[in-house]
Amino acid sequence: MTELTTFDKALLNLLQGHLPVCSRPFAQLAVQLGTDEQTVLTRLKWLKQEGYLRRIGTFFNSARLGYEGTLVALQVDGAHISSVAEAVNRYPGATHNYEREGEYNLWFTLLTADPVQERRILREVRALPGVHGMMNLKSRKKYKINVQFQLR
Repeated sequence: MTELTTFDKALLNLLQGHLPVCSRPFAQLAVQLGTDEQTVLTRLKWLKQEGYLRRIGTFFNSARLGYEGTLVALQVDGAHISSVAEAVNRYPGATHNYEREGEYNLWFTLLTADPVQERRILREVRALPGVHGMMNLKSRKKYKINVQFQLR
C-alpha cells in the first residue's frame, strides 16, 4: 500500500467533519486546500482504489426524517458470508455491514420508514442461503458518537 501524502492527510481530515453542503463540495474543499477541484477528485478516486477511503457520506437524524433503525446480528455459514453481505448491501436502508468473530458473525444496521418494511426485509434476509440465525437488536436509547481521526 502506497503511503499517504501530506495533501491526502489534509483532505481526509477535512472530509471527516467539514464536507460542505452545496452543489460542488469538492470545489470548496479544493479552495481550502489551495488546489483545484479535479485534483481533489483525482486524489479521492485514488484513496478509494487504495483502500484508504470506503465511502463519503453524511449522517442525518434518521428519526426526525421518519426512519427507524435497528442493528441486526446474523449467524451465517462461512461459505455464504460474502453472498449474504452483498445481498444485505442491496437494500437501500442497510447503511453498512461488517463481519465479526463469534457465533453471530455478520452484523448490519438497517433504516426503514415503517415497521412493516423492516419486518419484510428481515424475513427476506433470514431466508437467504447460509443464514442460520438472526437477532434484531432495537436500540432503547440513542447515543451519538462522533469519531474523527486526525491524520498528521
